[in-house]
Amino acid sequence: MGFDHDKPQRVKILGVPIDPIDMPAALARMGAWIAAGEAQYVCCAPAHAVMECVDHPELRAVYEQSGMTTPDGMPVVWLCRWYGFGSTQRVYGPDLLLAACAEGLEQGWRHYFYGGAPGVAERLAERLRERFPSIQIVGVESPPFRALSAEEDAQAAERMRRSGADIVWVGIGSPRQEQWMATHRGQVGAPVLVGVGAAFDFLSGYKPQAPRWMQRSGLEWLFRLVSEPGRLWRRYVLGYPRFVVLVAAQLLRGRNANQRTLEK
Repeated sequence: MGFDHDKPQRVKILGVPIDPIDMPAALARMGAWIAAGEAQYVCCAPAHAVMECVDHPELRAVYEQSGMTTPDGMPVVWLCRWYGFGSTQRVYGPDLLLAACAEGLEQGWRHYFYGGAPGVAERLAERLRERFPSIQIVGVESPPFRALSAEEDAQAAERMRRSGADIVWVGIGSPRQEQWMATHRGQVGAPVLVGVGAAFDFLSGYKPQAPRWMQRSGLEWLFRLVSEPGRLWRRYVLGYPRFVVLVAAQLLRGRNANQRTLEK
């Protein structure tokens, strides 16, 4: 498909390549792809996404092949800075979606929203139209949680192609959305696919979002755990301690040694 483009330097965290960027750089890269008609996808990687890749090596390949994998969580940001990329900022899925909607007003970007429970994507579109009256939203749909048949998948891809979208925002949960983007890159017409996880729920108002101070201090996980303990306890109670231990082992090998984990 011709997707082996030169990528800027990346930092490998537990083997997962992360782009040590900030929001303006992320938007600029997306804009360049749209202008060139270059099919790429964007993964947003908090600590739990890194752990998913540790536990499922085949998923790590999906992140390796992305056009951009953003530092979605503060622990990932701090690690990028520790490796010498001091200007790294959090590029959080919900914030990236809002920033791209604002950027796209002048650029004429057309947005398609694919994901969420029934009614969530529609409510998200309503809220975005209230916030950005001239936004171009060319498609909204919530696929079923089950696996789609080949015919259903082909029909969804055709709807996206006909819409003329520049960006398809994918909110069907990790790791399903990352796998979907890797499979559908170059197949749905839109140059850019972005997996934003719970952004549909947060920005639609369907679920509460952590206060900014908790996000900045790396405590968003605690807010989410308290909000949804039954669904998220395995991720945070079991997964995050493992992340800390494995990262500590990586750091103990030394900053100089780990500079070799930087991709060119």
